[in-house]
Amino acid sequence: MRYIKWAFLALLALCLITVGFANREVVNLQLLPEDIAVFAGISAGVSMPLYLIVFASVIAGLLIGFVWEWLREHKHRSVASSSRKEKAALESELRELKTGSRDTNDDVLALLETPKSAR
Repeated sequence: MRYIKWAFLALLALCLITVGFANREVVNLQLLPEDIAVFAGISAGVSMPLYLIVFASVIAGLLIGFVWEWLREHKHRSVASSSRKEKAALESELRELKTGSRDTNDDVLALLETPKSAR
């Protein structure tokens, strides 16, 4: 399985390098369309290779997806956390009951706790 993982990573790296070499030309990335930028008085832009824009877009999309999924699953994590706390409290209570911090002078409890073979 380890060799399959390394082969997959090598193939992925080869594909990314190929995409990078194929898209080396410098492009101008503008914040706003030209007409709106002139109207607003903002002409922010940057020139960079196309492969950097593509890779940065993929990374930004992955990060946005991870954050969105983390926020979406918040209610499931909170329910699981409260269930774990309740389970721990019940286990603690059961352990306390089994250790015998009960009154053994009660005849009814003594009958209930005595195994049937000893009666």
